[in-house]
Amino acid sequence: MKLPQKEAWGWAFYDFANSAFATTVMAGFFPVFFKTWCSQGTEAVVSTARLGIANSITGILLALLAPWLGAMADRGGNRKGFLAAFMILGVITASSLFFIPSGLWIVAAVLYVLAVLGFSGGNIFYDALLPAVATEKRYDSVSSFGFSLGYLGGGLLFAVNLWMVLSPGTFGLAGAGEAVRVSFLTAGAWWLLFSMPLFRFVREGKAPVPSAFQESIMAGGFRQVGRTLRNLKRHRTVLLFLFAYFFYMDGVDTIIRMAVDYGLSIGLEAKDLLLALLMTQFISFPAVLAFGFLAGKAGTKRSLLFGIGVYLCISIGGAFIESRASFFTLAVAVGLVQGGVQALSRSFYGRLIPPDRPGEYYGFFNMIGKFSVILGPLLIGLTGQAARALGAEGALASRFGISAVALLFLAGGILLFLVDEGKGNEERTAPNS
Repeated sequence: MKLPQKEAWGWAFYDFANSAFATTVMAGFFPVFFKTWCSQGTEAVVSTARLGIANSITGILLALLAPWLGAMADRGGNRKGFLAAFMILGVITASSLFFIPSGLWIVAAVLYVLAVLGFSGGNIFYDALLPAVATEKRYDSVSSFGFSLGYLGGGLLFAVNLWMVLSPGTFGLAGAGEAVRVSFLTAGAWWLLFSMPLFRFVREGKAPVPSAFQESIMAGGFRQVGRTLRNLKRHRTVLLFLFAYFFYMDGVDTIIRMAVDYGLSIGLEAKDLLLALLMTQFISFPAVLAFGFLAGKAGTKRSLLFGIGVYLCISIGGAFIESRASFFTLAVAVGLVQGGVQALSRSFYGRLIPPDRPGEYYGFFNMIGKFSVILGPLLIGLTGQAARALGAEGALASRFGISAVALLFLAGGILLFLVDEGKGNEERTAPNS
């Protein structure tokens, strides 16, 4: 795979930057921090439900904001400016988790929601910059390269953070708890520092800006969202793909955000769970590049279906985890397909949408992705709570919850199979109203 040029390198480094938050905070330490520090004395299934609700609230906010934000960015030609604003929100709130006292789970949840909003909201504008740094023929390779750098960056910082937790004295820290809290500061600093190449090297064409800048862009953004909703009736291939993406990405994001919490709930040690997460990061780094190569040979859609099929097996197998070894086995499988499914979804979608309105349509793409994460954590939390109410013991109740995720991959895979890329290419060139 030919490596990207300077602008694509700068664009991809934002993935290297913000993946530190995704790995260290969202997937790694925040679930442990929330369960053991912020929710002390609370039953595991209750703290899991609280974390699921926090993730779902974030998804609702993003679902409401994403299309409008993307439309505003397209009209103003200022995707980098919007990206910077969301990045700063995420950096500040993620770093502020360091200051949360024990037991204040509500404050921790609010800061976490805002930090994830900064992370996910920024990704709307990051994704929309892909057409500015790559030709359509190179969408798969550049998108995959960005995700691969993301796994490398997230893995490198997470390795240091995990070392801090396992050996706090080496870093002059009082204990593992303080090391976890310091890791939130390092994630914020990493995110800020390595975002700079994007802002330095990526150039975007400026859209015509009305004279009454802010008022026209905001009002026009709302009008443009309404127009896109009407146009989606004609872009039926895009609409079908978004439904497919809703279901299978729900499963992917649920596993990313809830795997460590699930492992804790069934009695596995936090140290082993975090080591498995670290291993997943470094497996994903070359695996996502391999998916980019596979897409070039077998086709993007076939490669996506393969990844979703592996995830279906993972979600079923997760309900039967009994040991550290079985959790590590599934972590390897996740590492092999996680980044590939994410990267190819982004590039496949880019080939279906109108080429002159990427921010607006990627706003809908991110809306569906973040709206879908509402369902998964709630599905795990509420299914677990229901099983508990019916008399299942705690670990068994958690297994019922994780097994339900398989339905999401099954539905998403079936819908993706029905997507006709050739028809989508015809629809994308149709005139818009």
